[in-house]
Amino acid sequence: MQTNLTLSIDEYTLRAARKIALDRHTSVNSMVRDYLNQLVSTADERKQALEGLRALFDEKPFRMGEKNWTRDDLHER
Repeated sequence: MQTNLTLSIDEYTLRAARKIALDRHTSVNSMVRDYLNQLVSTADERKQALEGLRALFDEKPFRMGEKNWTRDDLHER
């Protein structure tokens, strides 16, 4: 089910968005919908990746070696 959304934007932005939509053979509505879908999808992917990392760290404990370097060592030329 799709729900309508009302946005308030300035006239210049709307006019520019309409030109871009025309060049892309689409509509401003479609561009906004695609952008929001991509935004949600990216957020979901990040959440899943973070959950995966947490699960990996929980199931496979690791040990880091001793820090035997200094910041100056890393930036020495």
